[in-house]
Amino acid sequence: MTEGNFVDYVKIFVSSGKGGKGSTHLHREKFIEKGGPDGGDGGRGGHVYLVGNKSLWTLFHLKFARHVKAGHGGDGGGDRSTGADGDDKIIEVPLGTVVKDKETGEILFEITDDGEKRILAQGGKGGLGNWHFRSATNQTPRYAQPGLLGIEMDVILELKVLADVGLVGFPNAGKSTLLSVLTSAKPKIADYPFTTLKPNLGIVAYRDYQSFVIADIPGIIEGAAEGKGLGHYFLRHIERNSTLLFLVPVDTPDIKAEYDILVNELTKYNPEMLDKERLLVISKMDMLDDDLKAELKIELDVAFKDIPYMFISSVAQQGLTELKDILWNMLND
Repeated sequence: MTEGNFVDYVKIFVSSGKGGKGSTHLHREKFIEKGGPDGGDGGRGGHVYLVGNKSLWTLFHLKFARHVKAGHGGDGGGDRSTGADGDDKIIEVPLGTVVKDKETGEILFEITDDGEKRILAQGGKGGLGNWHFRSATNQTPRYAQPGLLGIEMDVILELKVLADVGLVGFPNAGKSTLLSVLTSAKPKIADYPFTTLKPNLGIVAYRDYQSFVIADIPGIIEGAAEGKGLGHYFLRHIERNSTLLFLVPVDTPDIKAEYDILVNELTKYNPEMLDKERLLVISKMDMLDDDLKAELKIELDVAFKDIPYMFISSVAQQGLTELKDILWNMLND
C-alpha cells in the first residue's frame, strides 16, 4: 500500500430513507360497493449500516464517497398490502474505525470485530394504513399515517490502526528502516525528518508460520500532545497497540532524555499509555566497537532499571532475530 492510499480520516454525509405512507384504500370488488378500509402500511426507510471488514486496512475507498443515501420505503397498497422496505446501504470499514458526530464531536461507536454490524442512521418507520383506524363509530376512515422521515447527519470516520506493536521514536530515528527489514513493507525512507507522514503496517513472519503486525507511526516531537508537528494525527494510532517499541539511535546525545520525552508525550495524550508493555531498542549499533558497547551497557543498566532494552542494527542485520523473539514473548506472555 502506498503512502498516498492510506486514508485514516474521512467526513461523509449519511441519509437514511424515509418511511412510506400508509394507504387510505377502501375495499372494492364486484357486488361489494362499500367495503371497509383495507389500506396497508408503508414500508420502512432503508438503514445505513457500518460493517467491519478485516480485509480492509484503510478508509481510502470512502475518500470520495461524500454522500451515502439509503432508499425510501414504498407506500402501502390496497388489500392490506405493505409497501416495500427501502434499500439499505452498507459501508464496509476496517477494524479500529471510530465513528463521531461531526457537529458535537461525540463518539457514537467503534467497529473492532470482523463482521460487526451497527446501524449508523436508522430508516424512518412506515406509516399505518387506514385499516388500523377503523372503529365502531368510524367504519370507513379516509386517512392514514405518513411515513416518518429518515435521519440525516454528518459523521467523521477515524481509523486507529490495529497493530500488535507500535514503533515510537523521534523523526529520522530509523523506524521505517527497521520496519522494512523486519517485514515485507516498503515504507518511504530518506535522510530527513518526517519522511513518514502516514502510518505504515507490516506483518512480521515468525516461527512455525506465525506472525504479528507492527506499525511504523510518524515521528514524535516534543509538544506533540499539544498538536505540534503531526500532533494528534498519529498519536491515536498508538492507542490500539498492545506493545510499544521505543526506538532511539545510539548516536543520540542523551538516550535517557529522549526516551523520557517520548514517554511524556504519550502520557500527556493518554495516561493509559503507561499500562502498555514497553521495550527500548537502541539502533545503529554497528557504529560502535565492542568496548564502546560495553561502556554504554553499564550506563543503560543504571538509567533503565525497570525497562527492558536491547541493541540492534537494521543496516547490518544485527539483533533482529532476538528482537522478534522478545516481541513475540511480550505479545504472548
